[in-house]
Amino acid sequence: MTGPKTLLEMSGAPLTPSALSAAAIVSIDCQNEYVNGALALPGVASALAECARVIAAARAAGTPIIHIAHRGKSGGAFDPDAPRGQIAEPVKPAEGETVIWKPLPNAFAQTDLDAAVKATGRKELILVGFMTHMCVSSTARAALDLGYRCTIVESACATRDLPAPGGGTIGAAELHRASLAALADRFAIIAPNAASLPA
Repeated sequence: MTGPKTLLEMSGAPLTPSALSAAAIVSIDCQNEYVNGALALPGVASALAECARVIAAARAAGTPIIHIAHRGKSGGAFDPDAPRGQIAEPVKPAEGETVIWKPLPNAFAQTDLDAAVKATGRKELILVGFMTHMCVSSTARAALDLGYRCTIVESACATRDLPAPGGGTIGAAELHRASLAALADRFAIIAPNAASLPA
C-alpha cells in the first residue's frame, strides 16, 4: 500500500526547490515583535538564524531580496516607529534592498510586492519568515494565484501555540508542520534549510 501523495506529485510537477539563480527571496515579518515582543515565538532564534543563512546565500548569488514588514498601530504590536516593529538585526536589510510595509497577512494585499517582484524579472519566490500558519501561508497561497512558483524554507519559519477548536492547544511545532504539509499539497515546495537551495 502506497502512502498519500500531494497534488503536486500527482500532477507530475517538478518538486525541486527553486534555485537562487531563478528566484527572488521574500523575507516576511522578521521583526523584533516575534523575537522579544508580546508575540515572541518558540524557536525563533534558530529560525531567524536560518533566515540569515538564506539571505547571506542570496546576497552571495546576487539573488534579489525583498523584505516585508508588518505595519501595526502606534503603541501596539508591530509599531513601525518602535523597536518592536523593526526588522531584527540578523536579517537587517542591506543598502539597496527593497523593504515593503504591509497592513494584512498576505504580503501582496494592498502593497506593491507584485510589482517589485515583476521588476526583478523572476517568476519564482523563496519565502522565509513568520508566522508559518499566518503570513507565510497567506502569501504563498496568493503567490500561486499571481502565477509564481514558491519554495518555503522549513527551518527558516516558525509559529506559535494556538487554542484548538473544541478545547486544548495545538503546539507550535505541530502547527508549523501541519501548515507546511497543507502548503506542500499545492502551493509550495518545502526546502528543509538554506543548504538545500540550489545555486
